[in-house]
Formats: sequence, C-alpha cells, structure tokens
Amino acid sequence: MTKLMQWLFGASLLGGLWALVSFDLLDLNLPHTYREVAWPMPLYLLVSFGCFSLATVGYRVATFNDCDAAAEELQEQIREAREDLRRRGLKM
Repeated sequence: MTKLMQWLFGASLLGGLWALVSFDLLDLNLPHTYREVAWPMPLYLLVSFGCFSLATVGYRVATFNDCDAAAEELQEQIREAREDLRRRGLKM
C-alpha cells in the first residue's frame, strides 16, 4: 500500500466518522453537544496540521547542519572556474 493510499484511507475513515456524528446518519441519538463539537472539527484539524507543519519546518531550519567540507570544496571549484574563465579572456 502506497503512502498516498494510507493517507486517503485515513482521511476517508475520519471523514466518514465525522459525517456519522455530524449528520446523525445511523440514528445514534447522540447528545446535541457532540454534534456541536464535531461540526467544526475539520477546521480544527486543518489548523492543527498547519501549526504542526510550521513548527516542523522551523525546527528543521533551526537545526540544519552546516557542511564545512562541502562549502570549502564549492569555494575551490568557484576559484578554479574563475581562473579558467580569466585564462580564456573573460573579464570579471
């Protein structure tokens, strides 16, 4: 099962449960407060997902590792390219 299918299965399961509680499709005779809480639940989940995503990206940016060896190698390649271009007559 691919990751997309897992997400779609989970979303459809949650959507089905939400519809059952919100619209009382099975005549469960749930208290009215359950429906009042369930009705805005997709919006709450969307906002929670957005906050989680923002926190994850912020954490990953804050803990991003510097690659000193790769940076030095790239600077050396830039110097070599500039020298090669100067030898070929390009003025910088």
